[in-house]
Amino acid sequence: MPFAEPALIIAGILFLLGAIGVVVRRNLLFVLMSMEVMLNAAGLAFVAASAIHGQADGQVFFLFILPVAAAEVAIGLALAVLLYRKFNTLDLWSISDSAGE
Repeated sequence: MPFAEPALIIAGILFLLGAIGVVVRRNLLFVLMSMEVMLNAAGLAFVAASAIHGQADGQVFFLFILPVAAAEVAIGLALAVLLYRKFNTLDLWSISDSAGE
């Protein structure tokens, strides 16, 4: 497959951008979006690797990644609502400072 090698490179770049977003961002919603980008990059890597090897295993693993991503969104948004109700902000650094007091 001619698209598989560039797809792996794109998946690596997307995963790196997601990891940078998780580390650098302060807003909980942006951190959750960065984690979603990382999960999608992993799914893309599985599909591209399975295309290189001519197997359907990558698509099967991606079907397992999709519910994990959906659960991450549901739990993350519920957590965001609870944190906003308690601290009136979604800034992770100020929540961390407030929780220590």
